[in-house]
Amino acid sequence: MRNTLLTLLAIFIFNGLNAQEKKTKFETVTIQTSAQCGECKVRIEDGLNYTKGVKFAELDLDSKKVSIKYAPKKISLKEVKEKINLIGYDADDFKANPDSVLKLPACCQPGGMKR
Repeated sequence: MRNTLLTLLAIFIFNGLNAQEKKTKFETVTIQTSAQCGECKVRIEDGLNYTKGVKFAELDLDSKKVSIKYAPKKISLKEVKEKINLIGYDADDFKANPDSVLKLPACCQPGGMKR
């Protein structure tokens, strides 16, 4: 009897967590970046994909735009852009953090691909 109760409790908790996940509302945005190469792509995607509240981020190098699916209740659009800035890249009208830019490899810095 005790095992049955524990099993039912576990099922109830698991179903509650799944229902809560399904209620999370996500928004998708596209942000213009200053990315230039494959290293930039990896750096931005990894930086965003491991950020709480971001479900998915993918950078298109041809357009330099990153598509981001995020939960506005967990992270704001401004915070997403600030995260990109701290990684070392522009995000729409928000300019990259100068100290972060200097930490990027030469090819990823502004004008780096033209050198």
